[in-house]
Amino acid sequence: MLKEGCRVEGLQLADTERLQTALALYMVIAWRINHLMRLGRTLPDLPADLLFEPDEWRAAFILNKKPVPKQTPTLNTVVRLIAQRGGFLGRKHDGEPGATTILLGMQEIAVFVKEALYARQFKDG
Repeated sequence: MLKEGCRVEGLQLADTERLQTALALYMVIAWRINHLMRLGRTLPDLPADLLFEPDEWRAAFILNKKPVPKQTPTLNTVVRLIAQRGGFLGRKHDGEPGATTILLGMQEIAVFVKEALYARQFKDG
């Protein structure tokens, strides 16, 4: 996850302190992605709001052009939608999404949520 998903090798940080700071940040990201992947597989029926903010799981539905449910969806539903944004096809024989597709999808979700927040602030301001 750190090598491929976060592209830590590509940072080429010469200073040890900068490298340690970058690794600390990327380790938190890698932990969250792996945690989502594992829980999505082992406890798929958990409510998504235990691991996602409401804006995050709603964004997963909106970006996949699916109707946003009134009630909180399951964790597996949201993880699969996020992974689809990262390139996961979700065919019957594909199995469960991997860390890379979840990471790529989460990056897109994060951008969307941030833009929606700015739009709300602009509208209210």
